[in-house]
Amino acid sequence: MPRNAGELALGLMSGTSADGVSLALIRAGARDLDVLAHRTYAYPAELRRRILAAGNAASPELCRLNFDLGRVFARRAAEFLRAEGVSPSTLTAVGSHGQTVVHLPDDAEPSTLQIGEPSFLAERLRVPVVSDFRPRDMAAGGQGAPLIPFLDEFLFGKGPARALQNIGGIGNVALAGRGAPPLGFDTGPGNCLIDAAISRITRGRRGYDKDGAMARRGAVDAAAAARLLSGAYFKKRPPKSLDRGSFAEEFLSRRFGRALASRPEDAVATLTYFTALTIADAYKRFVLPRVRIREAVISGGGALNPVLMDFLARLLAPVRVRSIADFGIHPLAKEPAAFALMALRAVRGRPNHSPSATGAAGARILGKISPAG
Repeated sequence: MPRNAGELALGLMSGTSADGVSLALIRAGARDLDVLAHRTYAYPAELRRRILAAGNAASPELCRLNFDLGRVFARRAAEFLRAEGVSPSTLTAVGSHGQTVVHLPDDAEPSTLQIGEPSFLAERLRVPVVSDFRPRDMAAGGQGAPLIPFLDEFLFGKGPARALQNIGGIGNVALAGRGAPPLGFDTGPGNCLIDAAISRITRGRRGYDKDGAMARRGAVDAAAAARLLSGAYFKKRPPKSLDRGSFAEEFLSRRFGRALASRPEDAVATLTYFTALTIADAYKRFVLPRVRIREAVISGGGALNPVLMDFLARLLAPVRVRSIADFGIHPLAKEPAAFALMALRAVRGRPNHSPSATGAAGARILGKISPAG
């Protein structure tokens, strides 16, 4: 992306895989954006365990975890800026997505909860902090997700029609570019099932399939993966979004419990293929009937898994599969960069989401602002 003379902002993202907090420093102008630096700080094992258990935590534990994460975010942000030689005083805003505990967009009375108290960031950096982005979208009738399509449109809206696919804990896609109709939704599981399987197989020693090594050693049960596509979510029309719990331990135990114990490599290979299959199926159902695309641009941790990327390339052909790294943005930097941009827009009083992706009634300014002083 070209260099520009815009404003500096910092974004933080802690995804559904709960493996760490990712930060990105951006400089954004009216229609361009540079990612100047990024880094992911892994969570200690005990903190990750607490995050993954938060959906069933009692209120005192949730209260403590909210503050503990806030302190971690503030400490890591200060460390990151110091390492990059950037004074917090040069930032216009900080955007912190927080950690999703539960997301229930399809309840009779929809709700969502993200934690990671932003007051610690505001206190430590003395910069306006924008957080808790999802509730305003939901109050306006939206799903509160996906939010990243706002950045996709910002970066790719002037180019050819493309699918922008993020593969974090959950997968989500957005369309952007000339002739692309407004569309964005969660495609299904991203890395969450693979990560959960690896954690169970290794008894917590590893949290993800580095370089797809275990999947590469296994054999795919394509028939079993195809049967899993019968789930109601995959047939539901957008807008739609998922809670991590939809594809978590219960799903894994019910569908893959025996295979994880007896054929772990095959189970991971099949889960990796299933993840790719859900994305390809979503494109076949909801993307390709609307617009002709020549390429899908992949971001998130899934872009770093070569086995998953190979499956995607095969299943989406002749659509070309590319990493967002080809466009100068590290796959793990995209989400925190999006929240940095959204924070800049919020403090300037400008809409910062894509209502066509979330289903909101119209453009809104998302996020709550913790002032600098």
